Amino acid sequence: MKGGNSYRLRGRHLSLTLITLIFTTIFLWAWEKNPLLTSLLSAQDQFVMPYSEIFVDAPNHPSVSTNPKKHTEEEDAHSIGTKETRNKQKTQSFDAAPMDSVTTLAPDWKDNDRDVTSSSEKKVCNFAKGRWVEDSRRPLYSGFGCKQWLSEMWACRLTQRTDFSYEGYRWQPENCEMPEFEGPAFLRRMQDKTIAFVGDSLGRQQFQSLLCMATGGKESPEVEDVGKEYGLVKARGAIRPDGWAYRFPFTNTTILYYWSASLCDLEPLNITDPATDVAMHLDRPPAFLSQFLHRFDVVVLNTGHHWNRGKLRGNRWVMHVNGKPNEDKRLVDISNAKNFTVHSVARWLDSQLPPHPGLKAFFRTISPRHFFNGDWNSGGSCDNTTPLASGSEVWQDESSDPVIEGALKGTIVKLLDITAISQLRDEGHISRYGSKATEGAQDCLHWCLPGIPDTWNELLVAQL
Repeated sequence: MKGGNSYRLRGRHLSLTLITLIFTTIFLWAWEKNPLLTSLLSAQDQFVMPYSEIFVDAPNHPSVSTNPKKHTEEEDAHSIGTKETRNKQKTQSFDAAPMDSVTTLAPDWKDNDRDVTSSSEKKVCNFAKGRWVEDSRRPLYSGFGCKQWLSEMWACRLTQRTDFSYEGYRWQPENCEMPEFEGPAFLRRMQDKTIAFVGDSLGRQQFQSLLCMATGGKESPEVEDVGKEYGLVKARGAIRPDGWAYRFPFTNTTILYYWSASLCDLEPLNITDPATDVAMHLDRPPAFLSQFLHRFDVVVLNTGHHWNRGKLRGNRWVMHVNGKPNEDKRLVDISNAKNFTVHSVARWLDSQLPPHPGLKAFFRTISPRHFFNGDWNSGGSCDNTTPLASGSEVWQDESSDPVIEGALKGTIVKLLDITAISQLRDEGHISRYGSKATEGAQDCLHWCLPGIPDTWNELLVAQL
């Protein structure tokens, strides 16, 4: 009996083996004869999923990574493409990724039939990563002209300064297409749109720079002063208005600036008393920004250098949170108060973007100071006139302004990262040549124009 069972089991195993071989033979024959199956496998092997958004996590203690090695003439020969690569879908809504980390798009990005394999070869574009290169086409406007927009105190060509080599450089990002800036083309792109800069005097420099770039520094009497539309008029007894707004009638493009050094809402505690203290609401955006945000198509915020005890005392600013004087001891520390405010205004702006799908919002990182051997009031200077003496390259992925970068994480407000690239340009400051410079003091905070803020605007325009 045991022997009979054993033979029956062996017979079943042989039958299963034969059936498997028969089905395998039939499948292989069908595979060779059926082109559909073959093409299906080929398509699966060739398909590459493109990533349109890359998130970059910044370390807790970023630092500028530069290379002091001089660039070669061969490297300088790299040209910048002139084709615009603006994605039309992105003009109506934001990507979730920071603007300084986007996928480089080929010039034929609109072609749905482009080679999908090429998308896997594209590298992450970080506009703040790259190198300074010489460019004989610079500056973008005359340092002797643009008197219509440019403050005399920042027009270094009108001072006793004799070296202007700082004007002859452009920023070349790695893996990014950065078209050459052209004023008329820029105004056409911004037809019927309003660009607003809200921040401190460095924001004002960027505002004046963009006006000079848009006009090529030429007199433009047709440009209209529309400050009254935004309440930007000089108050009685004031040195200047709180901002300026100008409109280019041919394209209906408006460029404006509003002074808000801290990005806090400032409210006089006693409006009838000129010497009153001012409530500095750390958790409220400037009232101007709340009132006119719906009219903006691009907004660029900045803050930083007014966050010190001297500025608070001089302006009689008193910190408020939740509508009352601050009681949080942690916010007594100025750096904590600044961090709190930056995060607060970033979250507020982020919450306003869904109801304004056409709005592009940027937060510019801090512009570096270059006081050596002292501070602004203790003999600090910036006498260097040799461009790129400390290096020409930035290869770090993270921002050198961790406060702004950290505040924007998880939001759809874009990072306009200019800190590390500007850190390399200490020769571009006003230095001792300001028209209103104090004897023995140097301005190593503001920049000569034309100069470094022009590059900030090129980076801004490239990312619109």
